[in-house]
Amino acid sequence: MADNTNLTDDEKHLAKLGYSQELNRSWSGFSNFAISFSIISILAGCFTNFGAGWNNGGPISISWSWPILGVFILIIGFTMSELVSAYPTSGGIYWWASKLGGPAAGFFTGWLNLIGLVAVTAGVSYGCATFIDLTLSTFSEGWADDYSLTRVFVIFLVVLALAALLNIFSSHLMAIMNNVSVWWHVVGAAAIVVILVLVPDQHQSFGYVFTERFNNSGFSEGSTTSFGFWFAIVPFGFLLTQYTITGFDASAHLSEETASASKAAAKGIWRSILYSVIGGYILLLCVVFAVPDGADGNPDNAGVGGGGVAYIFNSSLGQDWATLVLFISASAQFFCATSCMTSASRMTFAFARDGGIPGSGWLRKLTSKRVPANAVVFVAVTAAIVTLPALIEVNVGTEDAPLIVPVAFYAVTSIAVIGLYLAFAIPIWLRWRQGDAFEVGSWNNGRKYKWMNLIAVAEIIVVSLYLMMPFVPGAVPFSDDFSWKFVNYAPIVTLGALLLLTIWWKASAHTWFTGPKHTIDEAVVEAFDA
Repeated sequence: MADNTNLTDDEKHLAKLGYSQELNRSWSGFSNFAISFSIISILAGCFTNFGAGWNNGGPISISWSWPILGVFILIIGFTMSELVSAYPTSGGIYWWASKLGGPAAGFFTGWLNLIGLVAVTAGVSYGCATFIDLTLSTFSEGWADDYSLTRVFVIFLVVLALAALLNIFSSHLMAIMNNVSVWWHVVGAAAIVVILVLVPDQHQSFGYVFTERFNNSGFSEGSTTSFGFWFAIVPFGFLLTQYTITGFDASAHLSEETASASKAAAKGIWRSILYSVIGGYILLLCVVFAVPDGADGNPDNAGVGGGGVAYIFNSSLGQDWATLVLFISASAQFFCATSCMTSASRMTFAFARDGGIPGSGWLRKLTSKRVPANAVVFVAVTAAIVTLPALIEVNVGTEDAPLIVPVAFYAVTSIAVIGLYLAFAIPIWLRWRQGDAFEVGSWNNGRKYKWMNLIAVAEIIVVSLYLMMPFVPGAVPFSDDFSWKFVNYAPIVTLGALLLLTIWWKASAHTWFTGPKHTIDEAVVEAFDA
C-alpha cells in the first residue's frame, strides 16, 4: 500500500487518475473562473464578430439569437462541469473521451480540441491586432491613411509574441493577469455600456432593435421573408454568439493547477458562461441601440454593415469617446489572447504527455518554473501559420463602394468553434451513453444529464454544419463568381484534418496510442482506487 498521508485532496484525486502533481497548483477557484471568463471575453467576440450577426439578419440576429443560443451553450457548460468534477486533469476534454470511450475516442477528441484551441488563439490575437489598429486609426488620421492588411498582420505577430513571452515567464503571473482581466472586463464593459447610454445624441427604438431585419449576405436576393432567410441566412450569424461564448474548457485545462479543482473547475465553467451571456447581451443591446441615423434620417444599416462597431462608435460617440471604447476593447482582447495561449499550451502539454502529438518528448518539457514553454512556442507559431490567408483582401463590393469581408477571420473563428465544440460533443455523448454507471464527482447534474447531454450534442452538430457553409455567394463551388479567395476554409481544415487523422489512426496510431499514460506507479493508482 502506497503512503498517501502527505498528499492534499487534489493530489490524491490526481493520483487516482494516474498522474503525479507536475504543474504548480497555485491557481485559486477565482483564477480558474477568471481564465474562462477572460477567454470568452465579451469585449472581444461581441465586437470582432459583430458583422457576422449584423449582415446575416440585422438587429434581430443579435437581439434574439444571442439569448437563445446562450441558453443552449449554458446547457453544454453544465454537462462539461459534471465531467471536469469527475476528471480534473489538464487534458480535460481529451482525457474524458479516452476514459469513457477508449483510445480512439481520445485520439480524435484530442486533435479536435487542439485544432480548436490553436484556432481560437489565432482568431482572438488577430481580432486584438485589428482593434489595436482601429484604436490608433481613430486617434491618428495619419495612421488611418496608411492602413494595410500587412500592417495588421505584423501587429498580430507582435500580439502572439507578447502573449507567448508572458506565458513562458511564469504560471503564477498568468494567474494574476487573469484576475486583473476579470475586473478589466467587468469594469470596462460597464464603462462602455454607460458611455453608449449617455453620450449619443439619439438612440434607436425598441422596435428597431427587436424587429428590424435585413439581409446583407448576398444570398436569397436580399430576401428577409423567405425560408432561406430564416433557416440559412440568420443561422450564419450564429458565429457571433457561438464564437464569443467559447474557450470555457480552459477551466478544465487548468484544473491541475487549481486548488479544490473538483468543485472550483466545475463552477468555473458554468459561471463563466452564465455571466458572459448576461453581460454580453447587455453590451450588444447597447451597441445596437446606439446605431446612428444616416443622412436620410433612417438607421444607417449599410454604414454599420461595412464599418462594424468601429463605425457605430465613431459616428455616435465622436473621436475621443470612440478611441477610449476601442482602447478598452483592444486591451481586453490582449488579456483574452494571453489566456487562450495558456489554455492551448496546457492542452498541448497534456496531449504530448500521453504521446498523442509528433514531437511529444519536446512539447511536454517543463521549465524550471514548471511551465510548458515549448508547447507555448508551438501554439504561437501554428496560430501564425493558420492565419496567413488574412493577408489576402476580399472585397465583395465594387471599387466605388467596397465591402471588405474578413473571410479569413471568419474562417479561423469557425475552425475554432467547430474544433472545440465537436471535441466537447464526444465526451458529452459518451457520458450520456454510460448512463448511471458514470462515477460522478462532487459537482454533478443528477438525473438531468439524460436530457441535457442530448440537447448539448444536437446543438453542437447543427451549429457546426452551419459554420461550414459559404459566407458569400462567390464561395459557392461552380458558381459564375466563384474564387478561392472567397472560400470559407473551415470545412477544408476540419474535415481534411479528420480525414488525415482517420488514415493515420488506421495505418499506424492505433498500434501505439493507448490513451492517457500514468505518470505514477500503477500500485499507487490501485492504492487510491482501493
